[in-house]
Amino acid sequence: MSTEILRESNLEGIQLLKRGKVRDIYEVEDMLLIVASDRISAYDVVMDDPIPDKGRILTQMSLFWFEKVAHIIPNHVVSYDPKDYPSVCQPYADQLKGRSMLVKKAEPLPVECIVRGYLAGSGWKEYLEKGSVCGIDLPPDLKESQELPEALFTPSTKAEGGIHDENIPFEKAAELLGQEIAEKVKAYSLAIYEFGRAYARERGIIIADTKFEFGIHDGQLILIDEVLTPDSSRFWPAEEYEPGRPQRSFDKQFLRDYLTEIGWGKQPPPPKLPQEIIDKTREKYLDALRMLTGQQLD
Repeated sequence: MSTEILRESNLEGIQLLKRGKVRDIYEVEDMLLIVASDRISAYDVVMDDPIPDKGRILTQMSLFWFEKVAHIIPNHVVSYDPKDYPSVCQPYADQLKGRSMLVKKAEPLPVECIVRGYLAGSGWKEYLEKGSVCGIDLPPDLKESQELPEALFTPSTKAEGGIHDENIPFEKAAELLGQEIAEKVKAYSLAIYEFGRAYARERGIIIADTKFEFGIHDGQLILIDEVLTPDSSRFWPAEEYEPGRPQRSFDKQFLRDYLTEIGWGKQPPPPKLPQEIIDKTREKYLDALRMLTGQQLD
């Protein structure tokens, strides 16, 4: 399979609204064009070395999940076929194919909606110190990577580039969003996670935790951004799962572990990534796509 790399999109004549850690967002008529690059970030720092095909893998996986969970909540996808895009996009059809979506313009909510089903990452560190995760008290004597008694909704603030998101209690999220919207995104987040977790488990992957983003379009709450991808979730191979230790992963935790091993200080500039780390990261993303969706890369 041939690989493809897009470090950064440049669509002349189309207004660039924002270049995020991974996605470039353009304004097209009354819609947005989201282009998934092959950039990868860790600890809120974008690496200098892209992961070939990563944007295409993320796009294909998100589209799969958007369709799967459409019975739970509508989403922002208008089309992912460049042939359907406005004429101003047509000169860039080859660049956009497989790694872009034309979406409804929504007002993003200022909160990231995180769901945790297992005790891992920053949640495990907090539990060791305080016996809680994001201020939610948990039973004593839980192990690292253990499944939680029930999935937890643990929202966070949305930080701009380079600044870490901050976990907030549900009450704070309700202040930011309003009680009604906060209750809705909590319910939607837990419902999508539980559906996705059950679906993935049957296919050999444990979704330990994930994050969702929601927006308001024409007064309606919709699902936006990406869904249940290796960038937004922690994926573990089910056949190797064993509480009491860190788990091997199909997501960018592999990259984070490498960066920790080499002693990088989690501040720019990022280190040069060895080809082996780039190749293995790509392989893990492809494995997740194949196992979860049954698809190869289009």
